[in-house]
Amino acid sequence: MSSLFKAPKIPMPPPLEMPKVEDVPSAEDEARKAAEQEDMRRRQRNRKGRRSTILTTPSYEDVDADVDRPTLLGG
Repeated sequence: MSSLFKAPKIPMPPPLEMPKVEDVPSAEDEARKAAEQEDMRRRQRNRKGRRSTILTTPSYEDVDADVDRPTLLGG
């Protein structure tokens, strides 16, 4: 079967043109630094809010529940 169909010829890709160094924008600009600082501040603020809802105070760590006392719901 391979004698009936020949492998297709792949054309050569065009040569790559590398950008000039002066055309590349700088990654260290003031607007990007300010945006990163604002994002970090917002993340820290949100993280602090979640921590305060999850953590408990040390006084509740070793306290046993009062289950011997009768309540309105349980009799």
